[in-house]
Amino acid sequence: MSARFKKIKEALKSVRVKLFITLSLVILLIILFLIIVNNFVFEQFYLYSKTRTLRDVYLTVNNFYNTTPNSDISSKLSTIAVKNNFDILIQNDENVNVYTSNKDLFSTLGQMNEMTNRFYTDSGEIIEDEDKYTIKRMKDSKNDVTYIVLSAMLDNGYLLYVRLPITLIQESVKISNNFLYLMAAFAILIAAVIVTYVSKRFSEPILELDKIAKNMSNLDFSHKYEITDGGDEINNLGKSINIMSEKLEKTIKQLRRTNNELERDIEEKSKIDEMRKSFISDVSHELKTPIALIQGYSEGLLENVNSDEESRKFYAEVILDETNKMDKLVKQLLDLMKLEYGKREFNNTKFNIVELEKEVVRKSKVMLEERKVEVQFKTVEDINVLADDFYIEQVITNYLTNAIKHVKEVDKEKYIKIENEINVEKNKVRIRVFNTGDKIEEDQISRIWNRFYKIDQSRNRNDGGTGIGLSFVKAIMNNYGNSYGVINHDNGVEFYIELDLDLN
Repeated sequence: MSARFKKIKEALKSVRVKLFITLSLVILLIILFLIIVNNFVFEQFYLYSKTRTLRDVYLTVNNFYNTTPNSDISSKLSTIAVKNNFDILIQNDENVNVYTSNKDLFSTLGQMNEMTNRFYTDSGEIIEDEDKYTIKRMKDSKNDVTYIVLSAMLDNGYLLYVRLPITLIQESVKISNNFLYLMAAFAILIAAVIVTYVSKRFSEPILELDKIAKNMSNLDFSHKYEITDGGDEINNLGKSINIMSEKLEKTIKQLRRTNNELERDIEEKSKIDEMRKSFISDVSHELKTPIALIQGYSEGLLENVNSDEESRKFYAEVILDETNKMDKLVKQLLDLMKLEYGKREFNNTKFNIVELEKEVVRKSKVMLEERKVEVQFKTVEDINVLADDFYIEQVITNYLTNAIKHVKEVDKEKYIKIENEINVEKNKVRIRVFNTGDKIEEDQISRIWNRFYKIDQSRNRNDGGTGIGLSFVKAIMNNYGNSYGVINHDNGVEFYIELDLDLN
């Protein structure tokens, strides 16, 4: 019950229902006003009108006897009597009927005298009393009929009596009221239909505006009020809301852009801060060993630990070598940081990846000969890709260098294989660098891409590298959004990357 009551309460609050109730009450009040007027005013107005008519009849009849031959008066009096539903009686000074319009009523003088005694005494309500005529409201108790009666003295000495029954007007009021009740019922039904239509026409635009306003409060500015041809207040309100919606949308978009720029600036600052801290931490960690070596050999030179020229030259070479390694490490770290934090822009061009692979192999010829290993190619001659050839060369160089360092003989086979696999549907080429040798432990596969992580910690400084080569590969591939990874095979390890083809 409470839910139903709540729905009814909500419905009563709506504009449509309020408008319907208001217009219905106006119609009912108008009908009620008509009934009240009909009951209390109509009869009085009728009496006033008929009183004036009686007075006019007196003047007319008096004029007839002053100006018209007696032979023509009877026909004119009959016309007046029939037209106005009057009973007219005219008597001379000897109480002889000169004219009567109702012979059944005034057929004999005796009856007339009885009527005269009954109607024209001092009883009755005087409506109008003048020198030559009197108008009274009187009731015939015998017949239960109410009349208004005019009695007057004509200029020629005749008595004029005019009687008008007013019981009919009271019946007319009752009939009129009954008719108004009936019409009220029909009017309410018709008004209900009209009011429903009108209230709908008025409330629908308001409900639409309310919906648009609610959407605006939820920052949804896609809905706009449809302006019609009419220039009414609702249309003007709709135009104003549309203008406000557009301005709010522009303002909020501008605020969002400003907020996004501010967030980017804050994020940028945070990245730079993080990059700076990471760089300092990495450099501090990695430079400890070379700095210690440089410090030790420098002190040896200063203290003339070895006085011969060859030893001093060796110390100086170690110091120079470590200095070069530090310089290279710092530059690599800076470059890696820029790649990881999106600070490095790529110069993407179209180039043949096969030619680049062969060039990397040619540059690594000395290392390959030292390890006594050959490189096998399984690829077509021309595969064009779209990328930055400088960074892709570093990726392939890192893969090939790692392969050379870790290649071993397996089942009397020792080789490195470079293979390119084209996937036309994805518009990609997968570049694989495989070397025979030991597999990478599963727990180390995800860690080898981290900075300074080395699988073989026992390698010396000359062969072990800096430990950031695969971090370079990860950073470069992440910038391109292409896949990279490592796969263990029965007889070795395969590293791969994917690049975008350029088939144009």
